[in-house]
Amino acid sequence: MKLVQIPHFKEVIIMATNCDSCGHRTNEVKSGGAIEPRGTRITLRITDPSDMTRDILKSETCSVEIPELEFELGMGALGGKFTTLEGLLKDIRDLVEKNPFTLGDSSTPSRTGKLQEFLGKLQEIIDGKAQAHFIMDDPAGNSYLQNVYAPEEDPELSVQRYERTFEQNEELGLNDMKTEGYEPEPASGR
Repeated sequence: MKLVQIPHFKEVIIMATNCDSCGHRTNEVKSGGAIEPRGTRITLRITDPSDMTRDILKSETCSVEIPELEFELGMGALGGKFTTLEGLLKDIRDLVEKNPFTLGDSSTPSRTGKLQEFLGKLQEIIDGKAQAHFIMDDPAGNSYLQNVYAPEEDPELSVQRYERTFEQNEELGLNDMKTEGYEPEPASGR
């Protein structure tokens, strides 16, 4: 476990394990702080191959959307990751390719063709041959996409903070959280 400070963001905990017996490796990233008071929606317009080198922190509560591909990745999928945009897009590609329900023996030729078309378009984005919008929506507000112009504004990046819905608070376990009555009682004067 290692505590890492991400510039212009916050601290995160990176956990990595390697099994010497079987060789299994896992990497996981957790926020080093609390759930933010507001959710965050980060939109990047991918216009240049250099965008693939941007650092990205995708928390386990973050969903990802690429509207041009009609693609949505729900929260919890892929877990928490600290990588580059290219690394995350490749992880998404691998997740889709390795899903047994997408290209299994019950798959139709039509579905297989659509999937291959999707993977081809995704690869074009990774290779910098196609432009797209990359949207991260994190109700907990613990995801980050590098602003390469920091501390100046990035013309291709927008970050919106929003009030969470009741349903989002429910998913994060905030509706049942009771914080009243935990204050220390004042000392009585004897």
